[in-house]
Amino acid sequence: MTDVREVGVAVRRARIGDVGALVALRVEMFRSMGSVTDGERWATNAYEWFVDRLDNADYGIFVVEQHGDVVACAMGAIRDAAPSPLAPDGRDVLISNVCTAPGARGSGFGGRAFDAVLEWARETGIARAELMATPSGQGIYQRNGFTVNAFPAMRAQL
Repeated sequence: MTDVREVGVAVRRARIGDVGALVALRVEMFRSMGSVTDGERWATNAYEWFVDRLDNADYGIFVVEQHGDVVACAMGAIRDAAPSPLAPDGRDVLISNVCTAPGARGSGFGGRAFDAVLEWARETGIARAELMATPSGQGIYQRNGFTVNAFPAMRAQL
């Protein structure tokens, strides 16, 4: 899965050497959303989480590399959801961690990573995907058939 339209740019599955960049992009994603990113515990846990899932078939973790540097990423995870009218087989794909490094924004790299995850998700045969969108990301998702749900996600710390 390489984009040959631009020299020096590749879209590919993440490898073990990319985990540091995946965590750094995750930190940046939360920082840009206004979340507090202090503390090493969550980042250390995220590093281990990525390492444990790189070769797991239920996860599609993709990066965009420009001249050898990871500049964007996105991932999908198959969830074992209960069957519903919109997911009669009971599984869906959660797309997350769509992020581009600040210096590479506006070049379409995040869209390329997202497209790779979407292609992977379609190849799973699962009929539904879900994601959480920031206002700045909604456009790309809507262009790909995602709609705002009438029942937004709610969260509580337990």
